[in-house]
Amino acid sequence: MDLDLPGNGVTALFGHSGCGKTTVLRCIAGLQSCAGQLSVNGDVWQDDSTCLPVHKRPLAYVFQETSLFPHLSVNGNLNFGYRRTPVAQRRIHPPQVIDWLGLSHLLDRGPDRLSGGERQRVAIGRALLASPRLLLMDEPLSALDQASKREILPYLETLRGSLDIPIVYVSHSTAEVARLADYIVMMDQGRVVARGCLQETLARPDEPFALEEDAAVIVPAVIREGDPQWHLCRAEFDGGNLWVRDDRQPEPGSRVRLQILARDVSIALSANPDQSIQNLLPARVMDIAAEQRPGLTTVRLQAGTTSFLSRITSRSAHQLGLSPGMDVCLQIKSVAIVE
Repeated sequence: MDLDLPGNGVTALFGHSGCGKTTVLRCIAGLQSCAGQLSVNGDVWQDDSTCLPVHKRPLAYVFQETSLFPHLSVNGNLNFGYRRTPVAQRRIHPPQVIDWLGLSHLLDRGPDRLSGGERQRVAIGRALLASPRLLLMDEPLSALDQASKREILPYLETLRGSLDIPIVYVSHSTAEVARLADYIVMMDQGRVVARGCLQETLARPDEPFALEEDAAVIVPAVIREGDPQWHLCRAEFDGGNLWVRDDRQPEPGSRVRLQILARDVSIALSANPDQSIQNLLPARVMDIAAEQRPGLTTVRLQAGTTSFLSRITSRSAHQLGLSPGMDVCLQIKSVAIVE
């Protein structure tokens, strides 16, 4: 593995269980012996002559299990690492973490009186209060139910916007990656198969993950207007507009991420407004990856500067005569706001 990752924002290590994501994280942390070189924002942690032990690497590691101290309150757990960090090295302080993670009403409780999502928020807060220069997160939501995941994701988004340190986030959930990541490293069977900006990498039709059931692209957009009568809002992106159903009704001007699944995008040779699909976009065929799986073709299309994926049958692609450079109409059945 040879990677040069961004020095800030969220990098997702993404892939199926067993592909090596956690092993990479443990090697970065020094929890697992390995040969190689590692530097973090210019500081060498490991090379041919140096290998810092775990306790000398200025990082924090959030595991799947929270492992809170049962004899300490929430406040006591939060301050455990903070009190042990030299004053001169403290860059993150309790009031900030309590605000970012919404913990003010929980400070006096013991871990046994917390929900799963609350425990994970406390574990993340405890890690941050060690003022790390690198935050490693190993599938921190995998042990939570769907309700708890929905509860904690907005707090993780807040962290992404508030922290000036790199975060390496391990996940096999496309929904989490779509919502949180800025940069993505795709792994398969112990190897890196793709890496790059989230939008560009997810839109590649030739990667094995493009054939996953929930393969999707992420489109940054701005909410321009709402239609409360139909519970819709219009999201503008570089390439057009999309009508999105969202009960939250975000304010005009809000910046959002839209997730569009490849299976929800069909292709027509011309626009036909007499149908139930509301989102019709002129686009151009860029790439075609045929027969990666028998009978299926994945097509990358572009509207403006924005890429989309469409998964259609190979028969449909043949009947339409699709080829790179061809102008077509995208029919987008469903769009979700993930942020």
